[in-house]
Amino acid sequence: MLASLEDLAEWLLSSKERARARARARDDEERKKAIKDHALDQLFDGNWTATAGQFLLRWYGHSSHPKRLLVLTPDRIVLTAPPKRVSVRQAERMVAVAEIPTSEARVEDPLLGVHPSDRLRIVFSDGSWLTVITDEKRSEIHKHLMRLPRLGSSSSRSANIIDG
Repeated sequence: MLASLEDLAEWLLSSKERARARARARDDEERKKAIKDHALDQLFDGNWTATAGQFLLRWYGHSSHPKRLLVLTPDRIVLTAPPKRVSVRQAERMVAVAEIPTSEARVEDPLLGVHPSDRLRIVFSDGSWLTVITDEKRSEIHKHLMRLPRLGSSSSRSANIIDG
């Protein structure tokens, strides 16, 4: 009888674990769909002549190293990168490759409050945009954006840093 109770308890626990795994898988599928629906799976809007496309051409001209650092200040979005020629120990030496006034662009999280995501979007004043992928789903900038009023007031931005 004791063995039957142990088997029943094990079965109940495993069914709860299976239900949690199904819920996690469903959430993950919904997150992936939301990323695709918001075009966050694309690097930018695809228009090379718009501000985002021209920005990307200049940005990658400064450094081919994949790591970038995104910093928000009260009046600027600053992007840094390692020097153009990166040796093993130079990757930590970041230099500012772009400073964008907040009057010309804003950082947003289109999935804010819906799904945790490692994606952010820099939206330029002409409506063009590019996607930034962060090292973690809830980066410091994600947390900062969650504290701002929805759809972006930039009036209370403090300096924030993420790896991206």
